[in-house]
Amino acid sequence: MYTWNWEPGLVLGLIAQMSLYLGCTGPLRRYFPGSAEVPKHQIQLFGLGWLCLFAALVSPIDTLSDYLLSMHMIQHLLLTLIAPPLLLLGTPRWLFRPLLRIPGSIVIGKLLTSVIAAFIIYNMTFSLWHVPRYYELTLNNQLFHILEHLMFFATAALAWWPICSPLDEIPVAPVGLQIFYLFFQSFPPTILGAILTFAEIPLYPHYTRVARLWGMTPLVDQQLAGLIMWIPGSLIFFGVLSIVFIRWMAREEIDPRLAKRV
Repeated sequence: MYTWNWEPGLVLGLIAQMSLYLGCTGPLRRYFPGSAEVPKHQIQLFGLGWLCLFAALVSPIDTLSDYLLSMHMIQHLLLTLIAPPLLLLGTPRWLFRPLLRIPGSIVIGKLLTSVIAAFIIYNMTFSLWHVPRYYELTLNNQLFHILEHLMFFATAALAWWPICSPLDEIPVAPVGLQIFYLFFQSFPPTILGAILTFAEIPLYPHYTRVARLWGMTPLVDQQLAGLIMWIPGSLIFFGVLSIVFIRWMAREEIDPRLAKRV
């Protein structure tokens, strides 16, 4: 239960992701029109996001999540609230631009990454997979577990796009809208976390059947999982909101006229 998950397909996929990034931002960069040298801090952001994916899917966090709901929540936070924005911020604009050659990509991209669509798609996906029936399905069927993680990561990338877009053609939301968007994004993890925290019975039967770790009962484990989703989940959105607001105010102080363009 404390082992690492060295599943070949997963490990090779993560290695391929990092290799492609380093190759495209390094020796293959000359093949990308309009490319430029990637700043070191941007490469570090991508690397940090990749390490979060590695920790969530390969480290003992993954195997422990089969025994502890609280560990599963840590895994989900890494997959949805930490890794995606870091990877987006670490990707140079010119690396995404070839995707825009696909017919209709800009129209579809703008639609899916609008604040309303991104909010609904991400939170509906995250909430539905935490319905006991579907959550239990992922624990008992590896294919559905993989599908869950892919959907979490993909929809989380959409959810962070209005804040961290690397493309001018599908840009970030106006700053004022970003603030409202991040504020409302903090509500779903608060609600779902509160449901888990205050439930009087274990909601996921799987955790009542497996070996218990660290002396935690299934109910205590569930309460801790709810608090992890509730507090860190909400604080991440509020933390980013604070950064956006402070940068907005700093721009106003430098040039008040910029505020009219938001």
